[in-house]
Amino acid sequence: MTRKYFGTDGIRGKTGDHPITPEFFIKLGYAAGIVLTKSWNKEKRPAVVIGKDTRISGYMLESALESGFSSAGVDVLLTGPIPTPAIAFLTKSLGAQIGVVITASHNSFEDNGIKFFSNLGLKLSDEVELEIEALLDKEINRNPSNILGKARRIDNAIDLYVSFCKSTVDHSFNINSLKIVLDCAHGATYQVAPKVFSGLGAEVVIINNKPDGLNINHDAGSVHPELLQKSVLSNNADLGIAFDGDGDRVIMSDSNGNLIDGDQLLFLIVQNYYKKNILKGGVVGTLMTNLAFEEQCKKMNIPFLRSNVGDRYVSELLYQKDWMLGGENSGHILITNKHSTGDGIISALQVLNSILEAKQSIEEALKSIPMYPQVLINLPLTKKVDLTSSVMERAITDAKLIMQNKGRILIRKSGTQALIRVMTEGPDKQKAIKAANFLIEKIKT
Repeated sequence: MTRKYFGTDGIRGKTGDHPITPEFFIKLGYAAGIVLTKSWNKEKRPAVVIGKDTRISGYMLESALESGFSSAGVDVLLTGPIPTPAIAFLTKSLGAQIGVVITASHNSFEDNGIKFFSNLGLKLSDEVELEIEALLDKEINRNPSNILGKARRIDNAIDLYVSFCKSTVDHSFNINSLKIVLDCAHGATYQVAPKVFSGLGAEVVIINNKPDGLNINHDAGSVHPELLQKSVLSNNADLGIAFDGDGDRVIMSDSNGNLIDGDQLLFLIVQNYYKKNILKGGVVGTLMTNLAFEEQCKKMNIPFLRSNVGDRYVSELLYQKDWMLGGENSGHILITNKHSTGDGIISALQVLNSILEAKQSIEEALKSIPMYPQVLINLPLTKKVDLTSSVMERAITDAKLIMQNKGRILIRKSGTQALIRVMTEGPDKQKAIKAANFLIEKIKT
């Protein structure tokens, strides 16, 4: 069956456009409630945990989703604004059958979407998503009042999640020697992150933590880290940490304002686990993972595999191989012995733990992980483009010659936005830039 609504990371689109309308969300809640609870013990009413990020349309869509689940006979537990990984945690810890987050992640406020989690805190399988889709175009049954679900707020959701994040590090973990700038992207981490890092002893400077429903990710967070870099320098901080709108991504800045991407952060954790002999299996990256990361793993005899782009695919491969660590250079990092899904806060804590145990600054720790210069250009997709054509094959061959056949080239369509992403990487940055611009011009024509 062909997918009609679900993408690689749930359902996403412009607010008000199909499928991001209240009417659709009512049907979606009903369909998901029927599919995900059909085998549940009928003696106890099933429950769903619903969270959201800080964009203004979340209030409207939350109410619609609540109605849909209630009509399917599912009790609804509402958390209010909270990071996406918190819903994965709360779904398991509260014994719910489904977890749902209303979010468009790193996109601007005009967009919105939805992510689902199973009762194990994992993304839904393709089979389950297709089963939900099959019900979306059918009529909602008019159920009697005695089987409708109830709704209530979880008043201590933030505190429960803060405690969980802090529990992922040892009692001896102490960051009172660090001054940290936290960039909350005016998003879902604005309440949680300051409590976690200050609660563990750090001196915290908080920026972009005043959401108004319209400013999520606007010149802020992991996608727009310029203010983070400036704030680290102006506050003479040891490092900066930036999350995206829903809190499952993280990137950092060192004390000199240099950005540190997901590949570098993941490798600091890999290196620490390797030294302590607690690394289980190998590491999963994606097609976008820096080639130098793969080469470093080979030097340490650590198995390395690439998945398709998307934390969902990283997660699937990790659980299939029964490995611990994986991630993307965008800052999605999965640490399966700490959480069932990618978590920006928990990933940041593991990075800090790695440098503290090595007794190094983050700059010193990164000296042993030289990454190749990587050029990424996003081209708006305004017409149909065949990336597998003979013309494109010749263009890629020519681009490789520009780079003297050293490095990698990747061209792909975004799974979440109307973009073509062109990536080049290699030891010579200027040649990588030249090759990327050459490919962009070829795609345009």
